[in-house]
Amino acid sequence: MKKKQRATFAGGCFWCMVKPFDQWDGVDSVISGYTGGHMENPTYEEVKQGKTGHYEAVEITYDPDVLSYETILNIYWQQIDPTDDGGQFHDRGDSYRTAVFYHNEDQKKEAESSKLQLEESGRFSKPIVTQILPATTFYPAEAYHQNFYQKNTDTYEEDRAKSGRDAFIKQVWR
Repeated sequence: MKKKQRATFAGGCFWCMVKPFDQWDGVDSVISGYTGGHMENPTYEEVKQGKTGHYEAVEITYDPDVLSYETILNIYWQQIDPTDDGGQFHDRGDSYRTAVFYHNEDQKKEAESSKLQLEESGRFSKPIVTQILPATTFYPAEAYHQNFYQKNTDTYEEDRAKSGRDAFIKQVWR
């Protein structure tokens, strides 16, 4: 049995990035938080203001014997617009940019290969701008952000619907 692994992704609003991963066998947890910046223990308001350098992100703990990193990468790409360097959907600014944060050299190679495959697929007419970056300290977001889609279903569904994310996903991936 392999040791549990971590995968970290920034894909815009972290509320919208939890549910797509949370529902897979082999996923132990999906935590909303902040990573990639320079401030220790940032708050949501500080990250949102864009002064911390952090991305809103999710950290996934999973069992690689049940769910491969390649599958997790495929799930990730299908949740974002990898051609948008100004944020995601209606969430704009640096904290909402996309990135894959790798935890080891194998993840780095798989992420780079996956990104190249996406670039070569012809699915997008604009360049893929999602960065592949080394994982740094991950700071869990405040408790009210965790599992938001389960605790605040109506607000989550309303925000997600007006964001344009689902319309984009349907157009590009289905």
